[in-house]
Amino acid sequence: MVHHLLRTRPTGSLPAARLLRVKAAVAAVVLAAAVLLLGTPPVHADSPAPPAMTDGFGLSQVTGITGSGTNFVVTVSTPQVAGEHRIRILLPADYAANPTKRYPVLYFLHGASDDPGNPALAYPALTASQSMITVIPDGGRRGWYANWLDQKTAAGAQNWENFHINQVIPFIDANLRTVTAKQGRAVAGISMGGFGALHYAQRHPDLFSQVATLSGANELSRNHAVIRAAVVASLTNIGAPLCGSSSSPSCALDFGPTVSSDALFGTPYPFFDADWRWNAADPIAHMAALKGMGIAVYSGNGNGNPSDGEFWVESAGRHTKERLDALGFPYHYVNYGNGAGWGPNCNGSHNSGCWSQDLVDYVPRLEAAFAAAAVGTTG
Repeated sequence: MVHHLLRTRPTGSLPAARLLRVKAAVAAVVLAAAVLLLGTPPVHADSPAPPAMTDGFGLSQVTGITGSGTNFVVTVSTPQVAGEHRIRILLPADYAANPTKRYPVLYFLHGASDDPGNPALAYPALTASQSMITVIPDGGRRGWYANWLDQKTAAGAQNWENFHINQVIPFIDANLRTVTAKQGRAVAGISMGGFGALHYAQRHPDLFSQVATLSGANELSRNHAVIRAAVVASLTNIGAPLCGSSSSPSCALDFGPTVSSDALFGTPYPFFDADWRWNAADPIAHMAALKGMGIAVYSGNGNGNPSDGEFWVESAGRHTKERLDALGFPYHYVNYGNGAGWGPNCNGSHNSGCWSQDLVDYVPRLEAAFAAAAVGTTG
């Protein structure tokens, strides 16, 4: 039923009752796909200049490095993904003062409609870490952390997995003092990035020892049609008309050039099992690949409101937990419900107030896991 509604455009020919249902479904989908990040992190004005970064691995810097010595942005281009792409890097305060010390790295994947140029992605819990590097690479407004099936859309080349795995990670290891073993590398993400974190950890278990999904789109199979519909909404840019006169960079519901619903993983519609690529990309179907990793899952409940994206990711998080239970894997799971008691700015919705508190809980756990693996080295 959901796939039929998403394929039907509201027109004057629809009965009024059905038109209202279509509008309600579209609104819920668009809100589930959009990520709105608010707040500004602290700036460390007395930090040294950012370290120099050398091009390589298919990445070319297109502008100078901007920011402080511990919170800066590198802008690169690559044939793998059309356009320019910002990579935000957060270094511990002692990075420059300890030239022989190496640090584990967290790759933190942002949500839909955002960009690492947004300083609010440098959450306080991340900037406060004194024991690890955090890298926030561009994932596109709706890149979905995958190599798209169709590379000839109006969006241009969209090989996001190639960009992150084959280019960004070795670029960071070559330019910064990182621990290059998997025990020193984690991947986590919010919303769209929660899917990306699971997707990358499952497809590249040789690279990551820890994975976390915060309000993640963890389930893309036909069993969770609403999250799949949210992905389709971002591809077809169904929310752009709601932006009015707002420009694309400032409107969270404008995801860029409209492309086909088939562009990412082929047809999302389960006629004659034609949606097999979507089912194959469903993280819940591949939880066994996370064996031996540290796993963390966070979600709220959207206050029971279907127009709140958190309402839908809660069930995806619960299904993730159920699959991990069936496998007998250890994990850290938090469902903070309506947000009561989960930080002063969390109301249980799909927003940065809750994700900020997720990171307050998660970052010390990750730091402890890195320390327990004895990944901090010198010389």
